[in-house]
Amino acid sequence: MKVELKTWAALGLATALAGAGLAGCSGEAGENGEGADAAQVGEGGEGGEGGEGGESGEGGVEIADAAKDPITYNAALAIAEAHVLAGRDAYRMGKTDAAAEMFVHPVSEVLADMDPVFAELGVDDFKPLFSQASQAALAGESSEDVDAKVDAIIEALRAASQKAPDNGTTAGAIAGGVVADQIERAVAMYAEASSNDQYAPYLDGYGYYMAAKAQFELSESAIRSENENLHTRIGQALALLAKAYATAERPATLDANQGALSGASSSVMLAAG
Repeated sequence: MKVELKTWAALGLATALAGAGLAGCSGEAGENGEGADAAQVGEGGEGGEGGEGGESGEGGVEIADAAKDPITYNAALAIAEAHVLAGRDAYRMGKTDAAAEMFVHPVSEVLADMDPVFAELGVDDFKPLFSQASQAALAGESSEDVDAKVDAIIEALRAASQKAPDNGTTAGAIAGGVVADQIERAVAMYAEASSNDQYAPYLDGYGYYMAAKAQFELSESAIRSENENLHTRIGQALALLAKAYATAERPATLDANQGALSGASSSVMLAAG
């Protein structure tokens, strides 16, 4: 999947969080994510919302493909997981507004566009879980309570994954493709974060790294058994990303080697085929 710059004319998130003074993901934001700008970084895909043919969601997911391709379908779920993992860790660090924004953003970025696909595949609507997590963060609930709401989201995402379309792609190839997509997004967001001092792009990238790591841990044996080269390349890329995104807190200086990160991501994509 390609990663390209997009400008969101309007996000459902802006309405959902208007009362909190929040805006979209990857925009201009302070330490706690306030004051996001309309200029956003779109992750993946061509022809985003309002784009040519209207086939892609804001997250760059080709919605038409998601109905028949398990990699695209599961990549959409991984995007949602990335945001809630980032939100969870940001909340643990006291970044309430940024966390609330991250929890709710997947609904407007990808899940709302996926509604027809979910309906076709018999997936129950789990979008309210994201709003509940965001509201819990804004209400100042304990980290344990917010963690529990994140766990419920992850459980719903895993259940939705079980209903992915079947086109004959093997389990290892599906997992490898999803991990490769998340790695590519994490690397792209690091480049974006390195070009300015905003927090949101870094937090986005951190979430994609965390989602890639989680997906890899779930399917490592399947990936290794089917494609040992891909397994190796993923391990190398994740090791670099672990240093680039050491915590959900953006460091004073982003000094990871972008060339090395991009090279590792390209190697993963090539190995994934």
